[in-house]
This record gives sequence, structure tokens and C-alpha cells, in this order.
Amino acid sequence: MKRHHLLALSTTAAFGLAALPSSAVGQSLKDQLVGTWTLVSWDQTNPDGSKLQRFGANPKGYNIFDASGRVFVMFARPDLPKIASSNPSTPTPDEAKAIVSGAISYFGTYAVNEADKSVVFRLEASSFPNQLLTDQKRTIVSVTADELKYSNPIPLSGGQITYAFRRAK
Repeated sequence: MKRHHLLALSTTAAFGLAALPSSAVGQSLKDQLVGTWTLVSWDQTNPDGSKLQRFGANPKGYNIFDASGRVFVMFARPDLPKIASSNPSTPTPDEAKAIVSGAISYFGTYAVNEADKSVVFRLEASSFPNQLLTDQKRTIVSVTADELKYSNPIPLSGGQITYAFRRAK
């Protein structure tokens, strides 16, 4: 091969690699997850095929992975009711039910399994204490510099949950 052909090929390859998202060039899965992600969608498909958007069509939420292995998650419906008494200790039964069913938050640590493209949350606290009984495994469906999708194939509530996030700017 002539030198100018080799140089042209090398230059083309270098520009091609530079054009790829950083997540495609040798970053570990954990490195790709680190940061703040905003919730785009939360969809549950139940065993009977029915669908549920627990946090609504335009959910609010964050999933934060820090480099040291800590995780924080909060999801909420944008239309949660205000508590009429203005005291969080005294909601009406209807207010309490709407808030409990329309929001969740938890934090703890996480570990990434590069081999099966999963992340496991080990929760220290949760607004749904039943989550504290087991590791919370999520399967990474896809991750790019700006988008993250993962699934919870066996949620405590049944069915399968899929989550989509955008990297916070």
C-alpha cells in the first residue's frame, strides 16, 4: 500500500473514531452511567398485557449515579396533590394515597456487571420499604452519551418496567 493511501486511511479512521459518542470509545459501562439523568418515561407492562404509566405521560424524576458507587432516584407524577393542611404529617386519606402511588424515592449504592450489562442497587432507604429486602437489578437496554434505557424485568409490583432517561445538561 502506498504511503498516501495509508495516511488517508489512518486519517479517515481517526476522524471516524472522533465522531463516535464518547460512550462508544472504550468507556466502561459504569463510566457511561456516572452523572445525572432526567426521567423521560416509566412504563410498566403487566403480565396480562395491560400498560401502566405510574408517573404519568410526562413524569418528573432523577437518577443520579456518582463515581464512588452511590445512587439516588426520585420519580413523581407532575400532578401530585398539594396537602390541604399544609402539614406533611396530616394528609387526607385521598391525598396520602395519591402521593404514595404517584412518587417514589430511594438511595444507596450500586454495582455494575459489565458481563450481563446490568446494574444492581443496594438500597439503604426507600419510600417503598419492600425494596429493601432484595438487590434491585436493572438490565441496561442501551446507553449513549445522552440517553439511558434500562428495564426491571421482575419488579415487586409484577410485569416489566422500562425506564428512559436523558442526561441532564
